[in-house]
Amino acid sequence: MDQLLSVAREFIVWLEAYERPFVNDEHLDIELIRHRARSLGLWAPHLPKDHGGLGLSLTDFAQLSEILGRSPLGHLACNCQAPDIGNMELLLEYGSESQQRQFFEPLASGQVRSCFAMTEPHQPGSNPTMLAGKAEKDGSDYVINAHKWFASSADGSAFAIVMAKTNPEAKPYQQYSQILVPTDTPGFERVRNIPVMGHVGSGYFSHAEVRFTDCRVPQSHLIGEEGSGFALAQQRLGPGRIHHCMRWIGIAQRALDISCTYAQSRAITPDEVLADRQVVRHALARSHAEIQASRLMVLDAAGQVDRLGTRGARVAISTIKFFVAGMLQRVLDRAIQIHGALGLTDETLLSYWYRHERAARIYDGPDEVHMDVVARDLLKKS
Repeated sequence: MDQLLSVAREFIVWLEAYERPFVNDEHLDIELIRHRARSLGLWAPHLPKDHGGLGLSLTDFAQLSEILGRSPLGHLACNCQAPDIGNMELLLEYGSESQQRQFFEPLASGQVRSCFAMTEPHQPGSNPTMLAGKAEKDGSDYVINAHKWFASSADGSAFAIVMAKTNPEAKPYQQYSQILVPTDTPGFERVRNIPVMGHVGSGYFSHAEVRFTDCRVPQSHLIGEEGSGFALAQQRLGPGRIHHCMRWIGIAQRALDISCTYAQSRAITPDEVLADRQVVRHALARSHAEIQASRLMVLDAAGQVDRLGTRGARVAISTIKFFVAGMLQRVLDRAIQIHGALGLTDETLLSYWYRHERAARIYDGPDEVHMDVVARDLLKKS
């Protein structure tokens, strides 16, 4: 494992040459960086070896994910980026043989990308039992009518996994199912890429509004059992939150490293640099302490998932989700403050991360929802 982490660190340094063109919306040769990742043995670390991956445990992958998170290109290069990683894990665990052949294998090999369509513009994301999108049976097909948005990476994706209501008469958490929809299916429409903090994005680095209008797919595209959509979502999102948190720690650590370098080189008087000021040193110390605390918390949560499963680690997962997301925002804010006006520009990665990672406190459940999970568990035990 130590050797793998060492190789990953060298790879991330190599990737730095491609970061600024990417941030400035210049052409990025994804296949070039992916070829490099494959050649170094970093491809698909989350997948079993017999499916072309490295077969890492969640705890081991968490350590690697932190290193890959130091670059906005790290996870994409190694084919372990969201939402594809969650879709791969879902299809590997619950997909039928034909679904794995048609959807999982091309995704795992890097031939295609995918997206996940759940959130709706007119329904509260914090209460998914109110999702309005429907999938109704017609002969041997499902006919889907739904309006979704923030379907991350839908631009250029080969298929979507859609959360839609299939059993309206069932109990609330048994009304929904997850269904595979190739994006070239008639009735699937990517309406637009949604601007986020002023940045529309394209390809993998985008968030789309999509519509399903009388979109017809075979019932064989149902993942798992009908009405199991929420159960599958929790299985998908649990490890996904570990992935996110370790990526955020990688971002925060690099932001701190950049800040330390800048503070020691930026002259503020003929005889002083920023690092000579106590207020700057204290900001660096606070960031270090919060990153270290986050790292240990996430590794502990990953260990709980490995031992107890997603459900058994539910409270630990909710704890790290809101704690690490908040840590990331604070560390980035301090880093920008230390860099002054430079921190607001795209001369460093700080402004890119600040724009795009503010969403960390919202997606996969807002902070407040996860705080409630933790608090209810505490009160139940008291």
